[in-house]
Amino acid sequence: MNQDIKSLIAQMTLEEKAALCTGASSWTTTPVERLGIPELTCSDGPHGVRRQANVHEMGAKSLPATCFPTASCVAASWDRDLVSQMGVALAEECIALNVDMLLGPGVNMKRSPLGGRNFEYFSEDPYMAGEMAANFINGIQGKGVGTSLKHFAANNQEFQRFSISAEVDERTLREIYLPAFEKAVKQAQPWSVMCSYNKLNGTFASQHKTLLTDILKDEWGFEGLVVSDWGAVRDRVAALQAGLDWEMPGPQDRRVKAVVEAVRTGKLDEAILDESVRRILRIVFKSQQTPKKGSFDVDGHHALAHKIATESMVLLKNNGILPLQGKHHIAVIGHAAEEAHFQGGGSSHINPTHVAVPFKELQNQAGDAELGYAEGYPADNSFRPEMIDQAVQIARSSDVAILYIALPTFKESEGYDRKDLDLTNQQVALIKAVSAVQPNCVVVLNNGSPVVMSNWIDGVAAVLEAYMMGQAGGAAIADILFGKVNPSGKLTETFPNQLNDTPAFLNWPGNCGVVRHGERLYIGYRYYDTRQVPVLFPFGYGLSYTTFSYSNASLSATSFLDTDGLTVSVNVTNTGKLAGKEIVQVYVHDQFSSLDRPAKELKGFAKVDLQPGETKTVSIPLDFRAFAFYHPEHRQWITEDGGFDILVGASSQDIRASLNVTLKSSLNLPCILDNESTLAEWMADSRGKIVVGPIYNLIETEARKLFGGQDRYGENKSDGDALGMGDIMDMMKDMPLVSVLMFQAGALPMPPEDMVAGLLAQAHSLG
Repeated sequence: MNQDIKSLIAQMTLEEKAALCTGASSWTTTPVERLGIPELTCSDGPHGVRRQANVHEMGAKSLPATCFPTASCVAASWDRDLVSQMGVALAEECIALNVDMLLGPGVNMKRSPLGGRNFEYFSEDPYMAGEMAANFINGIQGKGVGTSLKHFAANNQEFQRFSISAEVDERTLREIYLPAFEKAVKQAQPWSVMCSYNKLNGTFASQHKTLLTDILKDEWGFEGLVVSDWGAVRDRVAALQAGLDWEMPGPQDRRVKAVVEAVRTGKLDEAILDESVRRILRIVFKSQQTPKKGSFDVDGHHALAHKIATESMVLLKNNGILPLQGKHHIAVIGHAAEEAHFQGGGSSHINPTHVAVPFKELQNQAGDAELGYAEGYPADNSFRPEMIDQAVQIARSSDVAILYIALPTFKESEGYDRKDLDLTNQQVALIKAVSAVQPNCVVVLNNGSPVVMSNWIDGVAAVLEAYMMGQAGGAAIADILFGKVNPSGKLTETFPNQLNDTPAFLNWPGNCGVVRHGERLYIGYRYYDTRQVPVLFPFGYGLSYTTFSYSNASLSATSFLDTDGLTVSVNVTNTGKLAGKEIVQVYVHDQFSSLDRPAKELKGFAKVDLQPGETKTVSIPLDFRAFAFYHPEHRQWITEDGGFDILVGASSQDIRASLNVTLKSSLNLPCILDNESTLAEWMADSRGKIVVGPIYNLIETEARKLFGGQDRYGENKSDGDALGMGDIMDMMKDMPLVSVLMFQAGALPMPPEDMVAGLLAQAHSLG
């Protein structure tokens, strides 16, 4: 194919190349009919196919498709196979609806629970997000349909999302905001990566060569094309030069002409344009290998959406009221019981094939129980006390009250961030009033990211986090409430007690066009657990109707080489009376690092299905990156010799076993030195061995002259007052040979040119 593509590029006119790099419509590439180059059709996603009947329209109602649970919900399943199955189903719908590439998944970090688009993202943890994304992509692309990994990069808020500059230091970028993209690219090779709207450290993502070319394409080996988010390109020529291959949407005649003119005037090297054309053509022809035809299994996919929802819902509180048994009078309260709230607002909005209405699904499973209904709260933000009064009345005369509480779209959607973490005033008043008269009160939440509950949670018997649960979620809720399914979801984001506890609180959402990521590495549980800030529910938390014990935790070695990796094993036993699934999590803590690291970081997990009394051994491998951190001065991922704690837990704060292991680094890196380093450190390698002895001896001799023969520097001092390199340089900087040596180490400016040649020769001859 590569040879054919090379031949096609040679036959294309400059105008055809420029046009191919810009969309022909809202959803298609530009075909070149005379050369047999077809168009590629894409569609919004990621949790359903939003295929417009007319590809030249963006706002029209889309064709019916399965609305699966959103990413925030799916991730809570912690089930790699399940998210892959979802990907397969989405690909089948793409094939039936004539879609070549689905725009998704989204893997941006949930830096703050205020992010309006958090429901489209998997987690606050990059390892978790990367695992989910890679399996999602492999599921879709295994059926011959492409994906578009998004939004690259640091797109963590909606406030000024078209222009805000995310100011992120290199280490934070590498350890928090890029790893999910990196894992997905290396493990799944998405057909495309979508750049974000925002700037990164002052440069628009669409024009960020370091991001799009140096890191994504060259360092990570990305083989696909880079597409803009819709309308993200400011300067088409600058974007091409940076590595942005395909601008969307189209048509954009002015952009095409700008590219043609830039090539003709020499502003743009045609070889750069040809490379983008090559990448686009490769994906266009790859898409043609999968014929688009037929239909999809509507009922089967609805059933899969149902299964995913039941596996993903998180039981946050239960005083024993659930599962519901022997309840003859059930009060069902809440607007969301009749009008299911199962997806978010914005570009991902799906026209569902079917919707499971929560109230009807309860009726289907309630048997002889009598169900009453009260709306409880309005669809808008008005305060309606009469609705609360009606709800209290039916709750008082019932055995149990189930409140369906959905965070409304006017508080949470793509396009704007949340102002707070609260439910509406009416919803809070409703929960308080109902729970005051009915202690058997169960709250079912539909939301895309955390809400605070401190002002009402103590008064209720149970809380089920159902998230944005997809079109079949109403049935999944009923399954869990009545015990048909044992809940097994766990949080992939921390639920804080209050907004001002959140890590980004002082740096959100920015101003004057800039948002500074001042919390650095410490987002989500990395912050809460390191600072020991109390939370409502920790990362990785979730209850079950059964119980689990952990025993015999072990490691494959007590000491290991970083490149060999390590395997963690633990026995998990279902100690309850019901079958259930447990999610085992492995965190790593570096006992000593030359740079600061969080108290713990998730590096592995597994979901295990157990019958009552059954025990299974869970084994989780840890690789080099599980122990590494990014060193901005070495500009690479590094490990260091030393001890690590391997923490096996049921959540980030429920650690069941702690094991110690010693890592031996395979790296031999030069020392990172500054003005506080001692002479011995400057002359040694990273393991402390003197490697430039003759030069060291020369400087030592000169230093002794300065200090009157006193050894007052280095590691063998007796008075505990070592002189740092900065002190010594100040005293010795006028010595010509020393100046050159220090210049070579990057510690002093270049000495006068006429001194350099001879002094360097002298230095080299010394060692």
